[in-house]
Amino acid sequence: MKLSPSLLSADFGILRAEARQVEPLAEYFHIDVMDGHFVPNLTIGPPVVNSLRQGLTKPFDIHLMIDYPIQYAPQFEVTQHDMITFHIEAKDEPFRAIDEIRELGCKVGISLRPITPITAVFPYLDLVDLVLVMSVEPGFGGQAFMPAAVERIEKLKNEIGDRNVIISVDGGINVKNVHDVVAAGADLIVAGSAIFKHPDRIAVMRALITAAQ
Repeated sequence: MKLSPSLLSADFGILRAEARQVEPLAEYFHIDVMDGHFVPNLTIGPPVVNSLRQGLTKPFDIHLMIDYPIQYAPQFEVTQHDMITFHIEAKDEPFRAIDEIRELGCKVGISLRPITPITAVFPYLDLVDLVLVMSVEPGFGGQAFMPAAVERIEKLKNEIGDRNVIISVDGGINVKNVHDVVAAGADLIVAGSAIFKHPDRIAVMRALITAAQ
């Protein structure tokens, strides 16, 4: 199991410093981009994300909670190690969104809301590098984990089979529930408030890794 700290829960006033604190145990930095339409919240956009990269070495997973990922994805400066994840519920056609993001030279992820049937992503499993299963309703940090996500993860894991597709899970994950999430098939855990609400972030991340075993 790998960790992707969600910078949505970090102090935006010292965002790079917050990222540096968790970088030693981070597989990715999970960065939520919200447009105020797809979800009712606004966060940060390409200028902030691109400038944040200075002084950091771990790749970004840029989670686009926006209506038009094709329009905005090219504005992010990405490498082959980065991921841009869009929502299947966005207004852009998913196959086209996958192609357009892949053309940028990075990896492609697809996500879905808790109310969307997990089978909705099955037609795209041969084309993406990651499926992000939301275990809360997207748009706000600090929400409680939805236990129904465990069964959804198991179903997705069975469908993926031997495909090289990462299962990432985001929302309300902590030391009490991370074991069940990983046992169901999750490879990458997105954690925000569980990490950043504590002063010793590395200790919390180690505790999550231990609890997942």
